[in-house]
This record gives sequence, structure tokens and C-alpha cells, in this order.
Amino acid sequence: MSMTLQTRQVDGITILDLSGRIVLGEGSVQLRDAIKELVSKGQKHILLNLGDVNYIDSSGLGELVSAYTTVKNAGGELKLLNLTKKVHDLLQITKLYTVFDVKDDEATAVSAFSAK
Repeated sequence: MSMTLQTRQVDGITILDLSGRIVLGEGSVQLRDAIKELVSKGQKHILLNLGDVNYIDSSGLGELVSAYTTVKNAGGELKLLNLTKKVHDLLQITKLYTVFDVKDDEATAVSAFSAK
């Protein structure tokens, strides 16, 4: 099962609803391209909704870090939303949980952007 990606706007925040697997190949490239396109359009508040992502491999993790760095270097913010237990545990094990701003609720996540 490959990754699918839907983009929507809520209060000026760009939300990417991801589902499937973020793995080496198509999934990670799709995410990278989407982030680059958003940043090039000046959309710098990005929320990745990972509620339907059931698996991330090491290259997928690398893509998340790369996306975070790309957005941060452009003066923006990237947050993660709705982590599944598997993805949450993966971020804990790799200590990346401390790098990302992770939210469980979309309304809270959206308001966290405007608070800055």
C-alpha cells in the first residue's frame, strides 16, 4: 500500500493528511515534493496529520526530519498530528519526539501556530 496525501487549509495553516506507509521510494519522495512545493508558495505553517500512517521506515523518518528542516530554514513551523501508537513509539525510540512539536488534537495544533 503506497502513501496518499491530501492537502487542505484551516485558518491559514496547511494540513497534509497522510495515509499509508512512508517508506523508501514513492512515499518519501511524495512527501518531500509536497513540502518543497508548499514552502516555495510561501506556506510556512504546515501540519502533518499522521493519523492514517501505519508504518514509517528509516528513510521515511529521514523525510520527516528533512521536511522539518526545510520548513524551519524557510522561517516556518512544521508540527505533527494524530500519531498512531506505532509511529509514536518509533519517535520515542529514536528520540525524535523531542525534535517535533506533536499534537493529538487538530484544533489545538492549529491554534498552536497562531500563538507564535
